[in-house]
Amino acid sequence: MPRDARPDQPRNLQSRSVLSGQASASASEMESALSTQPDLTGAAFFDVDNTIMQGASIFHLARGLHRREFFTTKDILKATWQQFYFRVAGVEDPEHIAKARSSALAFIAGHKVTELEEIGEEIFDENMAHKIWPGTRAIAQWHLDRGQRVWLVTAAPVEIATVIARRLGLTGALGTVSQHVDGVYTGELVGDMLHGEGKATAIRDIAEREGLVLDECFAYSDSSNDLPMLSLVGHPCAVNPDSALRSHARANGWRIRDYRTGRKVALFGGKGAIAAVAAGGTWRVLRHAKKLRH
Repeated sequence: MPRDARPDQPRNLQSRSVLSGQASASASEMESALSTQPDLTGAAFFDVDNTIMQGASIFHLARGLHRREFFTTKDILKATWQQFYFRVAGVEDPEHIAKARSSALAFIAGHKVTELEEIGEEIFDENMAHKIWPGTRAIAQWHLDRGQRVWLVTAAPVEIATVIARRLGLTGALGTVSQHVDGVYTGELVGDMLHGEGKATAIRDIAEREGLVLDECFAYSDSSNDLPMLSLVGHPCAVNPDSALRSHARANGWRIRDYRTGRKVALFGGKGAIAAVAAGGTWRVLRHAKKLRH
């Protein structure tokens, strides 16, 4: 190195250090400018089964538990039939779903809470990730991009609902709470399933705690059983609706989004708009059911 270059070396290093500091500060300023301001009064609430996810999450959970020998093949065959019924019928029979979920809760009796939490992530990857409706997922992301908080509200166990919410990057989840003593499940519920009016009660509690304005909130569901939740907010939307909910939504001017048809749909909100492409393909089981009817 030339001798006359040495005196300049400290000065060049200092200049480069100043430049890196300025660049870092500018990047931070740009990131702050581009970040979404939080919406403190509006939020979105999503049902899970057949709204966020194809089919019933409790049955997907049951499949994963069966692989881990939580229960017998006879039990899983019964759960599979219930899942088939749920998908072909396209509606929720409250008595049918209640019996199915009660049976599923019995499967975890005697197991530790930490055990179910640890395998929940694995079960999501195995049985649930590919069942998420892309269209509904896009709607949830739209709310997040607007700075709104997004909660799942489901009759499924809160443990698996929390996993789904975390994996989708949502705010949190409200679900059915299973009783446990000293960290071990008893097979009983704390109260009842989070269903029907119970969902509306949970949302009211969240709204009061978080300072939400319900008229500025959104709710999404496929089932007429969730009319109390949908009617509670200012922006209800029927997603993949059963016939009763579809009729009610049409009569009341609610938005309807059906991702089972493969159609392109557009969602228009009060303050903005998004376009979401529905999941491709069709339900083979529905086509088969139609053939059986004829």
